[in-house]
Amino acid sequence: MTSNIKKYDPEREYFFVEGCYINELSNGGLDPDVSIAQARVTPGVTTQWHRLNGTTERYVILDGEGEVEVGDCAPKQVKKGDVVIIPPQTRQRISNTSEEDLIFLAICSPRFQEKNYIDS
Repeated sequence: MTSNIKKYDPEREYFFVEGCYINELSNGGLDPDVSIAQARVTPGVTTQWHRLNGTTERYVILDGEGEVEVGDCAPKQVKKGDVVIIPPQTRQRISNTSEEDLIFLAICSPRFQEKNYIDS
């Protein structure tokens, strides 16, 4: 691996089938061990239940407030600074319970690949 700086580009944001907006900050074959995406959930939206096959995901809440559901655990409130760790094959979804966008980093290891995304 070589050092690299990936510049943030808001124009790369796209709507993902799960129900949120994604901006892939770092996700490629040059760094297969991890990917980092910025996710944005608009007010009042709950993402679809889903799982990631063979991938651990971490949410790092940057802005807004929400409620996360992971596996069979009761829903938990999350806000700026909170970290949610989601093991592989564990169903998950997140809701925006505030009046502003809920923004978080989705950090996956190994890196996120759409083929590992499974609706639950």
